[in-house]
Amino acid sequence: MMAVMAMMVVTNAKAQYEPGTWSLKPTAGLGISYMTNMESISMGHSDLDSQVTFAARSDIEVEYQATNFLGIEAGVTYTMQGGGWENYKNDGVKIEDSRFQLQYIQVPIVANIYVAKGLALKTGVQLGFMTDADFMFTYKSKVEGYDATIDTTVDLKKECNKFDVAIPIGISYEFKNHWVIDARYNLGLSKVNKESVSGEKDSKNGAVFVSLGYKFAL
Repeated sequence: MMAVMAMMVVTNAKAQYEPGTWSLKPTAGLGISYMTNMESISMGHSDLDSQVTFAARSDIEVEYQATNFLGIEAGVTYTMQGGGWENYKNDGVKIEDSRFQLQYIQVPIVANIYVAKGLALKTGVQLGFMTDADFMFTYKSKVEGYDATIDTTVDLKKECNKFDVAIPIGISYEFKNHWVIDARYNLGLSKVNKESVSGEKDSKNGAVFVSLGYKFAL
C-alpha cells in the first residue's frame, strides 16, 4: 500500500490545502479485525483456532491544516469489529461464523504528517465507546431428512468494558479531485473483557481498515 501511494505522488499533482484552512471528510471503509489472546475452543473432537473476522467503519472527520507539513484531524467513527473462530463440521452438524461482534462509536484524534503533496503519514489516539457486544454463530444440521438452520446471538455487553483506547497508525493519499484513500491500523490498548481470569491474558482489539472518502474545503 505504501509503495502504491508513493507511485501516485509521482503521477498525480495535488493542490494541498493552505495553512490555516479547515476541511471536512466523510469516509467509509472495510477491513479485518481480531481480538488478541482468544484461545482455541474445543468442539467435539476438534480444536477450533481463532481467526480474523470482517470489519467495517464509517466516519466524518474535520482537519485543520496547521502548516504545509502538519494537519490535525478529529472525527466521529462507527465501527463493527471483533474476532472469530474456524468453522466446525462433524456427522452432519455444522457450526459456522462463530464470532464476537463488537460495535463502537470512536473519536480519533490524529496528526497528519505530509511527507509529499497529498501523501500523509498519520498517528494519534482514539477513544472508543462500546454500543453492542454479541457472541454469534450459525448452527446447521439435518433433522429427519430436513435441513435445520439456527442463527444464535448472545448479548455479552455486560461482560465487556464500555471504554476502549487505541492508537491509529496509517497512511493516506488525496487525489487532485479530492477523493482520499486511507489505510489504517488500530492498535488496541484496553482490554475488552471486564473481568480478568487468573492465569489467562486479557483480550484486546486490533483492526485494519482501507477507506475511501471525499474532502471538502470549509
